[in-house]
Amino acid sequence: MRAFRFVTVDVFTDTRFGGNPLAVFPDARGMSDAEMQALAAEFNLSETTFVLPPEDAANTARVRIFTPKVEMPFAGHPNVGTGFVVASEAGGDTLRFEEIAGLVEIRITRDAAGAVTQADIAAPQPLSLGAEFTPVQLAPCAAIEPWEVVTENHRPVVAGVGNPFVLMEVTPAALARAVPEEAEFRRVMAAMPDVAKRLAIYLYARDGASVRARMFGPGLGVKEDAATGSAAVALAAMLLHLSSAESGAWDIVQGVEIGRPSLLRTTARRGPDGIRATVGGGCVRVMQGEAIL
Repeated sequence: MRAFRFVTVDVFTDTRFGGNPLAVFPDARGMSDAEMQALAAEFNLSETTFVLPPEDAANTARVRIFTPKVEMPFAGHPNVGTGFVVASEAGGDTLRFEEIAGLVEIRITRDAAGAVTQADIAAPQPLSLGAEFTPVQLAPCAAIEPWEVVTENHRPVVAGVGNPFVLMEVTPAALARAVPEEAEFRRVMAAMPDVAKRLAIYLYARDGASVRARMFGPGLGVKEDAATGSAAVALAAMLLHLSSAESGAWDIVQGVEIGRPSLLRTTARRGPDGIRATVGGGCVRVMQGEAIL
């Protein structure tokens, strides 16, 4: 029998039982791929992370991220939460995590007493854009009408900075009453094999300077996510892409509709290799224990 310690934190919040919960295994050495996936399914959170020694000693750690169904190349709230745990337990104000999508840098903010208060991550890749969809194709996935999808700025489009999402702007009223329709997700995934198991839709609505969002990803085992950092950085990069500005910052509110309000602070900046984005927020430690394998 082997015991592996875990810690859970609520991410993108300063209030316990708000934000997006995350389970972190600070030392996953000796754990198999199958065991990691089984533990992620057992926790049944949107993601669970497993910290391993880095392959390059210049980096802090190698981090693997699992949803209840699949391993992810990169994700936002797992990096923010894992950075919070690692910095709180092992120290450091700049962390470098090796992940499938590339190297992720985390900058840590501390209070006057030295306690970690916030972690900010830089997405590992510049903005990339992929396939576009029509409102008729995707509106049923969210139980809304095609005319409620806003297309003045862009059609629903695959966008990512390390992990792809379909970004779909909708009206504020549609965002509030949207519901993930799993049968419709299966229909789209069956018709388009290139998005099989990876179709996740980030709905967002703008009201002046404010941005509200929701993420539906039944194919990932996440019906609705409380806070999706990797989608938020993709959205920030996309919003800058749609403008003529050199940089920008957006506070994105997510999770309100499911009772876990989250605040994701994003930035984006044009650079020599494209648009780069960051996301950050607070974390709250909730509990710890051991998994017996």
